[in-house]
Amino acid sequence: MRGVLVIGSSSPIGRAIGRAFAADGDTVVGVALEEVDEPAFTRSLVLDCASAEGAEAAVEAVADAAGRLDVVVLAAAVMPVAPITETTDAQWRAALDAVLGTAFAVSRAALPRLAAGSQADGGAIVAVSSVNAFLSAPGLPAYAAAKAGLEGLVRQLALEYGPHGVRVNAVAPGMIGGEDVPDAAAGYPLGRTGTAEEVAQAVRFLAGAGFVTGTVLPVDGGLSIASPAAFLREDLRGRWL
Repeated sequence: MRGVLVIGSSSPIGRAIGRAFAADGDTVVGVALEEVDEPAFTRSLVLDCASAEGAEAAVEAVADAAGRLDVVVLAAAVMPVAPITETTDAQWRAALDAVLGTAFAVSRAALPRLAAGSQADGGAIVAVSSVNAFLSAPGLPAYAAAKAGLEGLVRQLALEYGPHGVRVNAVAPGMIGGEDVPDAAAGYPLGRTGTAEEVAQAVRFLAGAGFVTGTVLPVDGGLSIASPAAFLREDLRGRWL
């Protein structure tokens, strides 16, 4: 039984991640900026983990509940939608604090415990990034910058803490849900958008994938392999669609 910390537990993805680990019998502590009523979480805390105090309290909560810390999931995010000329200082800081600030503070607090643990497969950090870290979309400068920075941090930590038995990876979801968005599945080779449960299963896999570190796994229905021209040009669409 592992001790698992899920940061950003109030989102559909965060909740699904909690359920995926709880189904394995793990002790899961969820942390968010608001109260979360989800039975998968042994404890559910309201903390701002972009602060050192909040991050330390979150890590301590898992140690208290499970007696150990094995897996940290970084799933907190804020996504302001505005062109950069209309993005406010507050929106910019909110996106970077939620994604990068939280990842920094929680990793700093958790890594000594993960590196010192006696886990057979070593400790693991799994971050929830986004296809927007490497595929541009209008109106998301703060979110894209934060997620791109998160992926850089993942590689850095994987390099530095691999020798200590800690693996650090990320998943990069495409659109999750989106049933109310017209043509949401356009450009997705699988012909649909994803579910929070599919992201959670990818996170769960990376948490236990003993020889995988420093990678970003797309969970995007093939979006990142497809040329936009394949869907925008009628002559190309006509070849198979």
